[in-house]
Amino acid sequence: MKMEQEQPKEGDTSIGLDIVQLTNRGGSSNFVASQLSFEPQSESSDPPPISRNSSSKQAPEKKLTLFAFRLALLEKSASGLGTLAFVWATVVLLGGFAIKLEGKDFLFVTIILVIESTRIFSRSHELEWQHQSASTLGGTGTYSFRALQSSSRLFFRALSAAVNPFSVLQRDGDRSRRPARSNRAVGSSRDDSAVESTAQRIWHGPDVPLIPYAGWVFMSKNISRVLSWLQLLSALACVSLSLLRLIQQDYGNVEQDSRNRKPALNLFYALALAEALIFLMEKAYWTWRILYCNLLETVSRECELGEGGIVSIRRFFYDAYAKCIDGSVFDGLKMDLVTFAKELLNSEFRDEQLIGAQVLEKFAKSAKFADDTLRKIGTSTWVIERLVEMLNWKNPGEEEIRRCAAEIVSKLAGKRTNVLRVAAIPGAMESISSLLHGGKTSNMTPHEMSKRSDAADGTNYDFSVFNLLGLLILKKLAADHDNCWKIGNARGLLPKIIDLTSASKTLLRNDRAPDSQIRTVKRSLQVVKMLVSTTGSTGKFLRQEISEIVFTVSNIREIIQNGESHMVLQKLGIEVLKNLAMDDNAKEKIGSTGGITKLLLSSFLRPGFTEDQNLLRNEAGVTLAVLTLESINNCDRVLKEKEVLEQLMGALTEPVLRINASRILRNLCAYSRAECSDRIGRLTAAMPTVLKSIMEAKEKLLEVSIGLTTQICKLMDPDEFAEALRQASIEETDLVEKLVRTLEKYTFPEIMVPRIRRFVIEQAIWMMKSNRNSIQLFKKFEMENLLGSVAETTSQLECFHIFSGSVGLIQHSKPLSSLLETALDLMIDS
Repeated sequence: MKMEQEQPKEGDTSIGLDIVQLTNRGGSSNFVASQLSFEPQSESSDPPPISRNSSSKQAPEKKLTLFAFRLALLEKSASGLGTLAFVWATVVLLGGFAIKLEGKDFLFVTIILVIESTRIFSRSHELEWQHQSASTLGGTGTYSFRALQSSSRLFFRALSAAVNPFSVLQRDGDRSRRPARSNRAVGSSRDDSAVESTAQRIWHGPDVPLIPYAGWVFMSKNISRVLSWLQLLSALACVSLSLLRLIQQDYGNVEQDSRNRKPALNLFYALALAEALIFLMEKAYWTWRILYCNLLETVSRECELGEGGIVSIRRFFYDAYAKCIDGSVFDGLKMDLVTFAKELLNSEFRDEQLIGAQVLEKFAKSAKFADDTLRKIGTSTWVIERLVEMLNWKNPGEEEIRRCAAEIVSKLAGKRTNVLRVAAIPGAMESISSLLHGGKTSNMTPHEMSKRSDAADGTNYDFSVFNLLGLLILKKLAADHDNCWKIGNARGLLPKIIDLTSASKTLLRNDRAPDSQIRTVKRSLQVVKMLVSTTGSTGKFLRQEISEIVFTVSNIREIIQNGESHMVLQKLGIEVLKNLAMDDNAKEKIGSTGGITKLLLSSFLRPGFTEDQNLLRNEAGVTLAVLTLESINNCDRVLKEKEVLEQLMGALTEPVLRINASRILRNLCAYSRAECSDRIGRLTAAMPTVLKSIMEAKEKLLEVSIGLTTQICKLMDPDEFAEALRQASIEETDLVEKLVRTLEKYTFPEIMVPRIRRFVIEQAIWMMKSNRNSIQLFKKFEMENLLGSVAETTSQLECFHIFSGSVGLIQHSKPLSSLLETALDLMIDS
């Protein structure tokens, strides 16, 4: 599932981190993206509708199974007639009329029986040694279209296409049955040479030499071709002989005791002719559909299998035909490409595994077939186990199989119905972890990467592809709350993810850096961002684990410092810091990492000319606001920066920065040490600007402006406050009226401005305490009645500084009810 963050509008500084919530009702997983922000976010539990297409009804492979069914029908009809003719000849003719048959008919019947016996019993499904002559990749089928194409005569092209394909239908009877479930433990270490060793210790069927020292002439695959030609020649001979005798009708003198000889011979010749003609019709139908109509190529194209898809389609067709021949003629109609590919995954032969993996990958990535394919894979636990097991295969010869398996798993993890099934496979996280290779490789130059090779045979191995796929799988799995916990508990997985966030200065400032390296850093940051934004005890655990990895903050610092050309990476890194700061210990580690505070201030205060730059400035401002919230040490670190207060006060007039600048300044006033009071005292100079904002602003800006005023007022005496009002050209009566009207507007707590009523009451208390005349002004505008109304509508919404989704995180030190009592007491006592 693709997680997208809504882009904030100008002036909107809600912390934009995706938070993953899992609502489990009735066993279904609902994914809700919420945000860490200064305002609570509503969370909808209604899942989006599941799209379903009609790919099963539109399956192109139905053309192949129907073709196989029709061919098998003709083949069985021909075989049935041939068998009947054989029985009739042996029992009736040779048994009853053997002595009285003319020499010519005896010879013709004998020749027809021999050649028909040769044709029937040379069928590929009945000779065990011919079963073994087929290549596992449909090699003889490939030969059917390649070996004789060198001939310039169309007749021989058609003839070879008509004959040889039947010789490749050499499947074992149990191939049509579902393969046994693999006994290998998923996630366990796999012997990379297992398949290669098997291949070396057994004969490859097509290459078996039948006669010693005979060379290639007597190999099984060549004998198979000879038999295929014999089938065609025998059929042609049968037609010629049978038709000749039916035309001649010279069966000799009919005697009293042999008057049935003529009809018996006619019936035999008719059966033999019909059988041979049906067989030739089958061959002609094959030739027309395969060679002239290009059925295999058409189905491959409609299935979107790409250039190599013809091999998979040919192999599928052979299996469908074999099922129709070996069992019921309807058995092949039950086959489909997805089930076929699933079965091949469990093969012990690498090329068969590759066919299955490639077909499933193409279908899983196809807009037309993806839903149906992923649904069928997702309901087969043994298939998911096999795919997850393949993620561990590190033999260079199995690189393509491993890549296809990773692609399929990434698509499975993107479906809400399958995401839990993938993670539930024992050892799944460890298998996914095996796809990731250290971030040091992501910083290599292409020349250095080319030198990395597998120690087994020196073959180059593309680590970047597997890094991206592994991170993509983790990104999709992290959309589920329970999976985040599994990711955090997988041994060695979090350090690998953090290692991939490493980006050197050379990489970040290289305009010609490979896109795959930048994408790896980006995707790893996205995964970390999702993990650290998780809610509940799982989120707390993940933030602690990730913050304890010593490279986490330093890697992000390098990205912020050197990634001017990659603002997306900078923004992701800052978002990670923002969410890590929810943990008090992590907040301290971030602040204590050299240069982080300075870099965030620089990112926040630097001029912005584009929307992307302003989004980055906003994110840096929100992160600073979270870092300084209730953190004395981080406030000290901010104040140590040169002229920071002046720059922050100047930002109060910039539309893009003023909301977050107000929040940062408020935190500096509220949580700085007493020793910093002299520097903080300079903030009183910003009071006129803030008062003007109160009179002009609305909603969020109004809320943060009032909140900042409440803290600056603590640094001022009444006379200084009156001077600030004068400089802002604001009468105290106007300010009181604005505060009262604000409280009147928000009769109930408001999600967009959850603290505004609290800040209004705090400001009113300070004004009434500092100047008794202010009490009368508040009474004039009926403030007392409004306070009573607020007391009846208070909620937990108004008790927190920030929120993770709909959950409050950091609570205010004083409850709102206490502030209401203080304000009411001041008004009553006067």
